[in-house]
This record gives sequence, structure tokens and C-alpha cells, in this order.
Amino acid sequence: MAKRKALGRGLSALFPETVISETDKGFFYCPIESISPNPHQPRQNFGDSELTELADSIKEKGLIQPILVSKAKDGYQLIVGERRWRAAQKAGLDKIPAWIRDVSPAETLELALIENIQRKDLNPIEESSAYQELMQKFHLTQEALSKRVGKDRSTIANFLRLLKLPAIIQQDLIDGQLT
Repeated sequence: MAKRKALGRGLSALFPETVISETDKGFFYCPIESISPNPHQPRQNFGDSELTELADSIKEKGLIQPILVSKAKDGYQLIVGERRWRAAQKAGLDKIPAWIRDVSPAETLELALIENIQRKDLNPIEESSAYQELMQKFHLTQEALSKRVGKDRSTIANFLRLLKLPAIIQQDLIDGQLT
């Protein structure tokens, strides 16, 4: 039996390596050192603490969403997923799940921009409620939850405090009137 790659319990838990290969619709495990960053990346600030949180999450659960690359002269050019790629490096992965796609330089910028602007994160109350539900359903402490989701314990505690606010303030958080 083939040895599993260092992806924790991520995609390899869902798809055996024998099923996924470079020839299978463009999906493969790409050697991290063969990837060059996207020169058209619109995101300039990656935030060390956020990358550390993501790296911790990758160590705990594996990488959930593959990156997107294109073939380059000396390996692969990253198209989207630079935060995941950087965090995977920080987590010590040798390979990263990736989709490969042939794109023009203009499409490289367009796709990188779209990935960053079309994302809609959970609002603070949704995130707080999800933390509370995980803690209650699985009998987790704030510390255990922080390790499982890759967030500082103090961040979890602060989110949980939001659920104690009056309903009108919570609604303002949901509506984006308060941040």
C-alpha cells in the first residue's frame, strides 16, 4: 500500500491517492517547492498571525480546498490560493492538492481578483454560533476548540461573548452596521 502524503485528514481521507492523479481532470498533489507565487496577486498583506492560524488548521485537519496552478517553464505558477500555499509551507507540507489550468496572464489576475472579492465570510454572529454549537455538541473547551479550528483561545472567547450582547446589537453585527 502506498504511503499517504502529509496532508493530515484533509482530501486524502476523502479520495485515495490511487483515485486522484495528474491525469484525472487536472487534479494532482503538487510539490510545494515547484510553485512560484502569482506575480499578479492583488493581495499584498498576508498577515503573519492569520497565516499561522491557517497553518495550524492545516496541520490539524489538512488542506480543505486545493490551490489552482498553471504549468510554467520551471514548474508551476500559482494562480489562486496563495494564503493556502504559504500556510502549507509553514505547516511543513511537501505537496499540496492542486488543480492545474492553462490560463493567460490576464486570466491569472482576473481569477486571483475574483477569488479574493467574491468570497463572503461568515458574519460575527454566525461564526460565534458555530463555535458555541461545536463546543456544546462535542463537549469541547475553548482551548480544545481553538486547536481544532486553528484560532487563538482568546479569539474564540471574544466571539462567544458576542452571543451575550442584546439582540438589537447582534442584529447590527449581522447586518454589518457594527464591526
